[in-house]
Amino acid sequence: MSNTQKTPRPEANPGLSLGRIAGIPVVLAWSWFVITAFIVVVFGPRVSGAFPGIGAGAYAVALGYALLLAASVLIHELAHALTARAFGWPTTRIVLNLWGGHTQFANFNASPGRSLLVALAGPAANFALAGIGWAILQAMTPGTVSYLLATILVWANLLVAAFNVLPGLPLDGGRLVESAVWKATGSQEKGTVAAGWAGRIIVIVLLGVVVGLPLVQGRGPDLAVILIAVVMGAFLWMGATAAIENARMRLRLPEISAGRLQQRALGLPAGTTVLAARRLLRENPGAAVVLTGVSGQPEAVVDEAALFAVPEEAANTTTVNATARRLAAGAYVPEWAEGQELVQFLARLEGSEYAVINRQGAVTGLLHQRTVVQAITGKNTPGS
Repeated sequence: MSNTQKTPRPEANPGLSLGRIAGIPVVLAWSWFVITAFIVVVFGPRVSGAFPGIGAGAYAVALGYALLLAASVLIHELAHALTARAFGWPTTRIVLNLWGGHTQFANFNASPGRSLLVALAGPAANFALAGIGWAILQAMTPGTVSYLLATILVWANLLVAAFNVLPGLPLDGGRLVESAVWKATGSQEKGTVAAGWAGRIIVIVLLGVVVGLPLVQGRGPDLAVILIAVVMGAFLWMGATAAIENARMRLRLPEISAGRLQQRALGLPAGTTVLAARRLLRENPGAAVVLTGVSGQPEAVVDEAALFAVPEEAANTTTVNATARRLAAGAYVPEWAEGQELVQFLARLEGSEYAVINRQGAVTGLLHQRTVVQAITGKNTPGS
Protein backbone atom coordinates (compact mmCIF):
# COMPACT_ATOMS: atom_id res chain seq x y z
CA MET A 1 0.00 0.00 0.00
CA SER A 2 1.11 3.54 -0.67
CA ASN A 3 2.32 5.76 2.14
CA THR A 4 0.71 8.83 0.58
CA GLN A 5 -1.00 10.79 3.37
CA LYS A 6 -3.40 13.68 3.54
CA THR A 7 -2.06 16.89 4.94
CA PRO A 8 -3.38 16.90 8.54
CA ARG A 9 -5.93 19.58 9.22
CA PRO A 10 -5.21 21.88 12.14
CA GLU A 11 -7.31 20.86 15.13
CA ALA A 12 -9.82 23.42 16.36
CA ASN A 13 -8.89 25.04 19.67
CA PRO A 14 -11.16 23.31 22.23
CA GLY A 15 -10.63 25.87 24.97
CA LEU A 16 -8.19 27.33 27.46
CA SER A 17 -5.15 25.18 28.22
CA LEU A 18 -4.50 24.72 31.95
CA GLY A 19 -1.19 22.97 31.43
CA ARG A 20 -0.47 19.37 32.41
CA ILE A 21 -1.18 17.31 35.49
CA ALA A 22 0.81 14.08 35.82
CA GLY A 23 1.85 14.68 32.21
CA ILE A 24 -1.75 14.81 30.97
CA PRO A 25 -2.89 17.99 29.13
CA VAL A 26 -5.90 19.65 30.79
CA VAL A 27 -8.19 21.96 28.80
CA LEU A 28 -10.99 24.21 30.05
CA ALA A 29 -13.54 24.17 27.21
CA TRP A 30 -15.21 27.43 26.28
CA SER A 31 -18.57 25.88 27.17
CA TRP A 32 -17.42 25.60 30.80
CA PHE A 33 -17.81 29.36 31.12
CA VAL A 34 -21.48 28.98 30.15
CA ILE A 35 -22.27 26.62 33.04
CA THR A 36 -20.18 28.76 35.39
CA ALA A 37 -22.21 31.85 34.48
CA PHE A 38 -25.40 29.82 35.05
CA ILE A 39 -24.20 28.72 38.51
CA VAL A 40 -23.27 32.27 39.48
CA VAL A 41 -26.61 33.71 38.31
CA VAL A 42 -28.73 30.98 39.94
CA PHE A 43 -26.86 30.47 43.21
CA GLY A 44 -25.80 34.08 43.81
CA PRO A 45 -29.27 35.21 44.97
CA ARG A 46 -29.65 32.10 47.14
CA VAL A 47 -26.37 32.83 48.89
CA SER A 48 -27.50 36.43 49.35
CA GLY A 49 -30.73 35.18 50.95
CA ALA A 50 -28.85 32.91 53.32
CA PHE A 51 -26.38 35.64 54.30
CA PRO A 52 -28.12 39.04 54.31
CA GLY A 53 -25.72 41.92 53.98
CA ILE A 54 -23.14 39.96 52.00
CA GLY A 55 -24.02 42.03 48.91
CA ALA A 56 -22.05 41.34 45.74
CA GLY A 57 -19.95 38.88 47.72
CA ALA A 58 -22.78 36.39 47.20
CA TYR A 59 -21.81 36.07 43.57
CA ALA A 60 -18.15 35.59 44.52
CA VAL A 61 -19.26 32.71 46.75
CA ALA A 62 -21.27 31.25 43.85
CA LEU A 63 -18.19 31.55 41.63
CA GLY A 64 -16.16 29.79 44.34
CA TYR A 65 -18.67 26.95 44.24
CA ALA A 66 -18.31 26.71 40.43
CA LEU A 67 -14.53 26.51 40.79
CA LEU A 68 -14.74 23.85 43.50
CA LEU A 69 -17.12 21.87 41.31
CA ALA A 70 -14.66 22.14 38.40
CA ALA A 71 -11.91 20.87 40.70
CA SER A 72 -14.12 17.90 41.65
CA VAL A 73 -14.76 17.10 37.99
CA LEU A 74 -11.04 17.37 37.28
CA ILE A 75 -10.27 14.86 40.04
CA HIS A 76 -13.00 12.61 38.61
CA GLU A 77 -11.38 12.69 35.16
CA LEU A 78 -7.87 12.29 36.59
CA ALA A 79 -9.06 9.12 38.32
CA HIS A 80 -10.14 7.79 34.91
CA ALA A 81 -6.85 8.81 33.30
CA LEU A 82 -4.53 7.48 36.00
CA THR A 83 -6.38 4.17 36.23
CA ALA A 84 -6.16 3.85 32.45
CA ARG A 85 -2.43 4.63 32.63
CA ALA A 86 -1.99 1.73 35.05
CA PHE A 87 -3.25 -0.53 32.24
CA GLY A 88 -1.01 1.11 29.66
CA TRP A 89 -3.78 3.11 27.96
CA PRO A 90 -2.41 6.43 26.63
CA THR A 91 -4.44 9.51 27.58
CA THR A 92 -4.66 12.27 24.98
CA ARG A 93 -6.10 14.95 27.26
CA ILE A 94 -8.74 15.90 29.82
CA VAL A 95 -11.40 18.44 28.84
CA LEU A 96 -13.60 20.23 31.39
CA ASN A 97 -16.75 21.37 29.62
CA LEU A 98 -20.41 22.36 29.89
CA TRP A 99 -21.47 18.89 31.03
CA GLY A 100 -18.65 18.30 33.46
CA GLY A 101 -15.76 16.77 31.60
CA HIS A 102 -14.41 13.90 29.59
CA THR A 103 -11.11 12.08 29.16
CA GLN A 104 -9.84 11.33 25.67
CA PHE A 105 -7.83 8.17 25.12
CA ALA A 106 -5.66 7.17 22.17
CA ASN A 107 -6.02 3.70 20.61
CA PHE A 108 -5.70 0.87 23.12
CA ASN A 109 -6.64 -2.75 23.70
CA ALA A 110 -9.35 -3.06 26.34
CA SER A 111 -11.05 -5.90 28.17
CA PRO A 112 -14.43 -5.95 29.95
CA GLY A 113 -12.85 -5.87 33.41
CA ARG A 114 -10.34 -3.11 32.70
CA SER A 115 -12.91 -0.97 30.90
CA LEU A 116 -15.20 -1.23 33.93
CA LEU A 117 -12.44 -0.36 36.40
CA VAL A 118 -11.41 2.72 34.40
CA ALA A 119 -15.03 3.88 34.16
CA LEU A 120 -15.84 3.42 37.86
CA ALA A 121 -12.64 5.09 39.05
CA GLY A 122 -14.24 8.51 38.42
CA PRO A 123 -17.35 8.02 40.62
CA ALA A 124 -15.16 6.36 43.26
CA ALA A 125 -13.05 9.53 43.40
CA ASN A 126 -16.21 11.64 43.89
CA PHE A 127 -17.43 9.38 46.69
CA ALA A 128 -14.00 9.74 48.34
CA LEU A 129 -14.16 13.56 48.01
CA ALA A 130 -17.62 13.56 49.55
CA GLY A 131 -16.30 11.50 52.46
CA ILE A 132 -13.34 13.83 53.00
CA GLY A 133 -15.65 16.85 52.80
CA TRP A 134 -18.01 15.35 55.37
CA ALA A 135 -15.10 14.73 57.75
CA ILE A 136 -13.96 18.35 57.34
CA LEU A 137 -17.51 19.59 58.02
CA GLN A 138 -17.39 18.05 61.47
CA ALA A 139 -14.66 20.51 62.46
CA MET A 140 -16.34 23.58 60.92
CA THR A 141 -18.74 26.10 62.41
CA PRO A 142 -22.27 25.87 60.95
CA GLY A 143 -23.79 29.04 59.52
CA THR A 144 -20.60 30.31 57.88
CA VAL A 145 -19.90 30.81 54.18
CA SER A 146 -17.13 28.20 54.27
CA TYR A 147 -19.52 25.72 55.90
CA LEU A 148 -22.07 26.37 53.13
CA LEU A 149 -19.47 25.81 50.40
CA ALA A 150 -18.22 22.61 52.04
CA THR A 151 -21.78 21.32 52.42
CA ILE A 152 -22.62 22.05 48.79
CA LEU A 153 -19.39 20.42 47.69
CA VAL A 154 -20.17 17.25 49.66
CA TRP A 155 -23.64 16.98 48.16
CA ALA A 156 -22.41 17.86 44.69
CA ASN A 157 -19.82 15.08 44.78
CA LEU A 158 -22.37 12.61 46.10
CA LEU A 159 -24.82 13.53 43.34
CA VAL A 160 -22.15 13.46 40.61
CA ALA A 161 -20.95 10.05 41.79
CA ALA A 162 -24.44 8.60 42.19
CA PHE A 163 -25.59 9.97 38.85
CA ASN A 164 -22.51 8.67 37.02
CA VAL A 165 -22.94 5.11 38.28
CA LEU A 166 -26.39 4.85 36.68
CA PRO A 167 -26.13 1.88 34.27
CA GLY A 168 -26.35 3.54 30.88
CA LEU A 169 -24.04 5.31 28.43
CA PRO A 170 -22.67 7.95 28.23
CA LEU A 171 -22.54 7.73 32.04
CA ASP A 172 -19.67 5.83 33.63
CA GLY A 173 -22.08 3.19 34.96
CA GLY A 174 -22.95 2.34 31.38
CA ARG A 175 -19.65 0.46 31.24
CA LEU A 176 -21.18 -2.01 33.72
CA VAL A 177 -23.85 -2.96 31.15
CA GLU A 178 -21.32 -2.83 28.32
CA SER A 179 -18.85 -5.06 30.16
CA ALA A 180 -21.53 -7.60 31.15
CA VAL A 181 -22.83 -7.96 27.59
CA TRP A 182 -19.27 -7.86 26.23
CA LYS A 183 -18.27 -10.70 28.55
CA ALA A 184 -21.36 -12.73 27.62
CA THR A 185 -21.16 -12.23 23.84
CA GLY A 186 -17.47 -11.61 23.26
CA SER A 187 -18.36 -8.40 21.40
CA GLN A 188 -17.62 -4.98 22.87
CA GLU A 189 -19.78 -3.40 20.16
CA LYS A 190 -22.86 -5.39 21.19
CA GLY A 191 -22.18 -4.34 24.78
CA THR A 192 -21.98 -0.70 23.72
CA VAL A 193 -25.30 -0.91 21.86
CA ALA A 194 -26.98 -2.44 24.93
CA ALA A 195 -25.49 0.21 27.23
CA GLY A 196 -26.59 2.95 24.84
CA TRP A 197 -30.18 1.74 24.95
CA ALA A 198 -29.93 1.58 28.75
CA GLY A 199 -28.84 5.23 28.65
CA ARG A 200 -31.93 6.13 26.62
CA ILE A 201 -34.15 4.37 29.16
CA ILE A 202 -32.49 6.38 31.95
CA VAL A 203 -33.39 9.61 30.12
CA ILE A 204 -37.05 8.55 29.85
CA VAL A 205 -37.17 7.58 33.53
CA LEU A 206 -35.43 10.82 34.54
CA LEU A 207 -37.93 13.02 32.71
CA GLY A 208 -40.81 10.87 33.98
CA VAL A 209 -39.70 11.32 37.59
CA VAL A 210 -39.09 15.08 37.25
CA VAL A 211 -42.50 15.70 35.69
CA GLY A 212 -44.57 12.86 37.13
CA LEU A 213 -43.47 12.79 40.78
CA PRO A 214 -44.64 16.35 41.62
CA LEU A 215 -47.99 15.63 39.96
CA VAL A 216 -48.45 12.46 42.01
CA GLN A 217 -47.66 14.46 45.13
CA GLY A 218 -50.29 17.04 44.17
CA ARG A 219 -47.97 19.92 43.38
CA GLY A 220 -46.87 21.61 40.17
CA PRO A 221 -43.51 20.70 38.61
CA ASP A 222 -40.65 23.15 39.16
CA LEU A 223 -39.99 24.76 35.78
CA ALA A 224 -36.32 25.38 36.59
CA VAL A 225 -35.86 21.71 37.52
CA ILE A 226 -37.67 20.63 34.36
CA LEU A 227 -35.42 22.87 32.25
CA ILE A 228 -32.27 21.40 33.82
CA ALA A 229 -33.65 17.86 33.40
CA VAL A 230 -34.49 18.48 29.73
CA VAL A 231 -31.01 19.88 29.01
CA MET A 232 -29.33 16.99 30.82
CA GLY A 233 -31.67 14.51 29.17
CA ALA A 234 -30.85 15.89 25.74
CA PHE A 235 -27.13 15.59 26.47
CA LEU A 236 -27.51 12.01 27.71
CA TRP A 237 -29.74 11.03 24.79
CA MET A 238 -27.26 12.42 22.25
CA GLY A 239 -24.38 10.65 23.99
CA ALA A 240 -26.27 7.35 24.09
CA THR A 241 -27.27 7.70 20.43
CA ALA A 242 -23.69 8.49 19.39
CA ALA A 243 -22.45 5.42 21.29
CA ILE A 244 -25.03 3.18 19.58
CA GLU A 245 -24.27 4.52 16.10
CA ASN A 246 -20.49 4.23 16.57
CA ALA A 247 -20.84 0.66 17.83
CA ARG A 248 -23.06 -0.28 14.90
CA MET A 249 -20.47 1.16 12.54
CA ARG A 250 -17.77 -0.97 14.15
CA LEU A 251 -20.02 -4.02 13.84
CA ARG A 252 -20.24 -3.40 10.09
CA LEU A 253 -16.47 -3.09 9.62
CA PRO A 254 -15.71 -6.84 9.31
CA GLU A 255 -18.11 -6.99 6.34
CA ILE A 256 -16.36 -4.16 4.53
CA SER A 257 -13.71 -5.05 1.96
CA ALA A 258 -12.45 -3.51 -1.24
CA GLY A 259 -13.31 -6.68 -3.16
CA ARG A 260 -16.95 -6.71 -2.04
CA LEU A 261 -17.58 -2.98 -2.45
CA GLN A 262 -15.77 -2.36 -5.74
CA GLN A 263 -17.40 -1.52 -9.05
CA ARG A 264 -16.05 -3.91 -11.68
CA ALA A 265 -13.33 -2.21 -13.69
CA LEU A 266 -10.96 -3.01 -16.52
CA GLY A 267 -7.40 -1.83 -16.88
CA LEU A 268 -6.43 -0.12 -20.13
CA PRO A 269 -2.97 1.23 -21.01
CA ALA A 270 -2.77 5.01 -21.22
CA GLY A 271 -2.51 6.15 -24.83
CA THR A 272 -5.15 3.73 -26.12
CA THR A 273 -7.54 5.30 -28.62
CA VAL A 274 -11.05 6.43 -27.73
CA LEU A 275 -12.39 3.98 -30.32
CA ALA A 276 -10.77 1.01 -28.57
CA ALA A 277 -12.02 2.18 -25.17
CA ARG A 278 -15.57 2.49 -26.50
CA ARG A 279 -15.40 -1.04 -27.89
CA LEU A 280 -14.21 -2.31 -24.51
CA LEU A 281 -17.07 -0.60 -22.66
CA ARG A 282 -19.69 -1.92 -25.09
CA GLU A 283 -18.38 -5.43 -24.52
CA ASN A 284 -18.42 -4.95 -20.72
CA PRO A 285 -21.54 -2.94 -19.82
CA GLY A 286 -21.51 -1.47 -16.29
CA ALA A 287 -17.75 -1.69 -15.94
CA ALA A 288 -15.43 1.25 -15.33
CA VAL A 289 -12.18 1.76 -17.24
CA VAL A 290 -8.98 2.57 -15.35
CA LEU A 291 -5.94 3.79 -17.25
CA THR A 292 -2.56 2.38 -16.27
CA GLY A 293 0.88 3.84 -16.83
CA VAL A 294 4.04 2.26 -18.21
CA SER A 295 4.74 0.61 -14.85
CA GLY A 296 1.22 -0.81 -14.73
CA GLN A 297 0.08 1.38 -11.85
CA PRO A 298 -3.42 2.90 -12.08
CA GLU A 299 -3.29 6.57 -13.05
CA ALA A 300 -6.74 7.75 -14.15
CA VAL A 301 -10.40 6.81 -14.59
CA VAL A 302 -12.16 7.21 -17.92
CA ASP A 303 -15.19 9.52 -17.84
CA GLU A 304 -17.76 7.60 -19.86
CA ALA A 305 -19.77 10.70 -20.81
CA ALA A 306 -16.66 12.47 -22.07
CA LEU A 307 -15.55 9.32 -23.88
CA PHE A 308 -18.75 9.08 -25.95
CA ALA A 309 -18.82 12.83 -26.51
CA VAL A 310 -15.74 12.60 -28.75
CA PRO A 311 -16.84 12.93 -32.44
CA GLU A 312 -16.83 9.64 -34.35
CA GLU A 313 -14.37 10.97 -36.91
CA ALA A 314 -11.85 11.73 -34.15
CA ALA A 315 -12.34 8.55 -32.11
CA ASN A 316 -9.52 6.64 -33.80
CA THR A 317 -7.01 9.46 -33.53
CA THR A 318 -7.79 10.76 -30.02
CA THR A 319 -6.20 9.05 -27.00
CA VAL A 320 -8.46 8.02 -24.14
CA ASN A 321 -6.30 10.11 -21.79
CA ALA A 322 -8.18 13.20 -22.96
CA THR A 323 -11.44 11.81 -21.52
CA ALA A 324 -10.07 10.66 -18.15
CA ARG A 325 -9.83 12.18 -14.69
CA ARG A 326 -6.61 11.53 -12.81
CA LEU A 327 -6.49 9.49 -9.65
CA ALA A 328 -4.67 10.89 -6.65
CA ALA A 329 -1.12 9.67 -6.14
CA GLY A 330 -1.14 6.13 -4.78
CA ALA A 331 -4.95 5.88 -4.95
CA TYR A 332 -5.18 2.14 -5.39
CA VAL A 333 -5.91 -0.60 -2.87
CA PRO A 334 -5.60 -4.40 -2.88
CA GLU A 335 -8.93 -6.19 -3.28
CA TRP A 336 -8.35 -8.13 -0.04
CA ALA A 337 -8.06 -4.98 2.12
CA GLU A 338 -10.92 -4.95 4.62
CA GLY A 339 -12.33 -3.61 7.86
CA GLN A 340 -10.44 -1.07 9.93
CA GLU A 341 -7.31 -1.48 7.82
CA LEU A 342 -9.18 -0.41 4.68
CA VAL A 343 -10.86 2.56 6.36
CA GLN A 344 -7.62 3.83 7.88
CA PHE A 345 -5.78 3.44 4.58
CA LEU A 346 -8.44 5.33 2.60
CA ALA A 347 -8.38 8.10 5.21
CA ARG A 348 -4.74 8.76 4.31
CA LEU A 349 -5.44 9.16 0.61
CA GLU A 350 -6.58 12.16 -1.37
CA GLY A 351 -9.53 11.92 -3.71
CA SER A 352 -12.81 10.03 -3.54
CA GLU A 353 -12.20 7.05 -5.83
CA TYR A 354 -9.53 4.38 -5.80
CA ALA A 355 -8.49 1.65 -8.18
CA VAL A 356 -8.65 -1.91 -6.84
CA ILE A 357 -5.90 -4.36 -7.83
CA ASN A 358 -5.40 -8.10 -7.41
CA ARG A 359 -2.28 -9.91 -6.20
CA GLN A 360 -0.77 -9.73 -9.66
CA GLY A 361 -1.20 -5.95 -9.71
CA ALA A 362 -3.91 -6.02 -12.38
CA VAL A 363 -6.90 -3.68 -12.07
CA THR A 364 -10.10 -5.49 -11.03
CA GLY A 365 -12.33 -2.68 -9.82
CA LEU A 366 -12.98 0.90 -8.83
CA LEU A 367 -13.84 1.77 -5.25
CA HIS A 368 -15.87 4.90 -4.48
CA GLN A 369 -15.51 6.70 -1.16
CA ARG A 370 -19.28 7.20 -0.91
CA THR A 371 -19.79 3.43 -1.23
CA VAL A 372 -17.48 2.79 1.72
CA VAL A 373 -19.17 5.51 3.82
CA GLN A 374 -22.59 4.07 3.02
CA ALA A 375 -21.45 0.57 3.98
CA ILE A 376 -20.09 1.81 7.31
CA THR A 377 -22.99 4.07 8.29
CA GLY A 378 -25.84 2.23 6.62
CA LYS A 379 -26.97 5.57 5.20
CA ASN A 380 -26.94 7.00 1.70
CA THR A 381 -24.51 9.86 1.20
CA PRO A 382 -25.42 13.03 -0.71
CA GLY A 383 -24.98 12.53 -4.40
CA SER A 384 -24.92 8.75 -4.16
